[in-house]
Formats: sequence, C-alpha cells, structure tokens
Amino acid sequence: MPAPDRSKGSGGKARQSRSRRLRATAETFDPELFATEQTSSFAPRPTPRQVGSETYAETAQSGVSKQALKFVLGIFLMPIAFILTGAFLGTLKKSLHDGLLGQQSFGSLVAGMLLFVLLFVLLPRRILMIPYVFGHEVTHAVWVKIFGGNVANRFHVSLEGGHVLTDRVNTWIVLSPYFFPIYAILVATLYGALLISAWLFDLMNGSAVLWHAITSFQWLFLLVIGLTLAFHLTFTFLLLTKSQPDLHYGGTFFSLMVIYLINLLILTGLLLLTSGHPLWTPYGDSLERSIEVLVILCGQIWMFSAEGVDAFRKVLGN
Repeated sequence: MPAPDRSKGSGGKARQSRSRRLRATAETFDPELFATEQTSSFAPRPTPRQVGSETYAETAQSGVSKQALKFVLGIFLMPIAFILTGAFLGTLKKSLHDGLLGQQSFGSLVAGMLLFVLLFVLLPRRILMIPYVFGHEVTHAVWVKIFGGNVANRFHVSLEGGHVLTDRVNTWIVLSPYFFPIYAILVATLYGALLISAWLFDLMNGSAVLWHAITSFQWLFLLVIGLTLAFHLTFTFLLLTKSQPDLHYGGTFFSLMVIYLINLLILTGLLLLTSGHPLWTPYGDSLERSIEVLVILCGQIWMFSAEGVDAFRKVLGN
C-alpha cells in the first residue's frame, strides 16, 4: 500500500482507510464462484451520508434500531409471502392440469430454462461468472441512477469479482441485482421496441407484414427470456448461500424476504402471460384459498399459544 499523502490532511487518511477496507474486502472473494461486490463513495471529500463498502460494518454497529425495524417489517412480509406462494403454486397446479405444458409460449420459456441448466452443467463456472458479475454491477449502477445518484467512471469487473463506486446507497440499490434480472429485462425491452417499431411501420404502410414477421419469432424471444431468467435465479441463489454484505445492509431476514417476494412476482407474471388462456380467475381463487389457509393456521397457532400460556400459569400457580 502506498504511503499516506500527508499534504492532504484528514482527506488523504480517509481515502487511505477506504482503500484499505476495499482491499480487505477483495481478499474475501471466492474465485471458484463469484465475489462479494463493493459499493463505495468516490466523492473527493466524503461525508457521513456518502456511504461505501465500510457502511455495511457501520450499519451493523450504529443502525441497530433501523435493523430492528426492518426485521419487524420482514415478519409482516411473511404472511404476504405465504399467500403469494400458495397462489402461485395453486395456479401452476391448475394450469398444468389444463395442459399448460402443451402451450408453445410456456414450452419455449421452460425450454430456455432447461437450456441454461445444460450450459450450467457443461460450461466451466468461470465462463458464466464474468457476465454475471458484469450484470450485477451494471444493475447497481442503474438503480443508483434511478435514485438520482452518481456513478464513478471507475467500473471494475474481473474473475475475482467487481465493484461500482457511487455516492449513494440504499436498500433497493444494494439488493437490486438479486431481484432485477437485467439480462431478461434487456431482452424484453429489445423485443418490445421491435414490436412498437413494427406496429408504427405497418401503421404508416397500411399493412401488418412486419408485425407478423416479428411475432412469428415470439418463441425465440421467450426461449431467451427463460435462459436469462434461469441465469439470474441460479446465480442469485448461489450468491445468497455465500455471506454477502449486501444482505447485511438492510438486515439479512428483511433482505431475503424482499428478494424472494419480487422474484416470486416475476415468476407469477410470466406464468400468467405464457399460459395461453386466462388465468386471472384461477389465480384469484388460489389467492382466496391461501388467505383462508393462513387465517386457519393463525387461529390454530393462537389457540395452541393460549393453551400453552394457561398451562404455564397453572404450573407457576402450583
């Protein structure tokens, strides 16, 4: 490490401290899979609001009340997760019974997912790691921009991991790579732009030739969507099995609940869109059944808890 720049006073010491922290984080990279990402301030004179990689440690120490609040919020998200999971599984079961696998759109989506599974098994993990790390860091940068932050020109991606330097960080920015499948969204955006262009072109020419030509490749679009979504879900799951500071920023339990819920909603949306027949009524019925099951379950838990408290009081009374 270079000697500290004494001519810059405390600013030089702060930058040296940050460099030391970043280097220490880099040493935790797992070269066999992918790395812990880093976000850090790049402002010349960092302030307490300009957070960086060291914020994760600071949050764990000084943000106890905020972490506790998010933990409680995560508990309140559990019933929502239960209801939405039951609705998804119920709708999927009903759709499979009605011949979902025979639908070309859903079949193309599943084929894309299976194609990724094949690539994941056959290709060396390092080949898949670079596009994942790149997409991971680009997603951070995109969400920084969404929240009005700035991203430094220094953007690092390698086999050992990557980092993006920014002057802003919050829970959504930190967790964005885990619920925002950037490659699938890019594919969907490209296909949507092609459809809009074809519609405008055909509107001006009084025909539907280009529209039909593009929609005839819908199966290919869904195949790529399935592949990129499976890529996102697989590496998200593998990354979450590692101890990631991303999860610690907003509290591990709360972060996992947010990641699970948003990915579940994405899968539910794809199921509803690729079923080939309306599923809103079955989905609504599944939601209703899930709510009923949850109410019954909560009632049983309350009853058992009350009985347990009464038994405990009797023991103390004796």
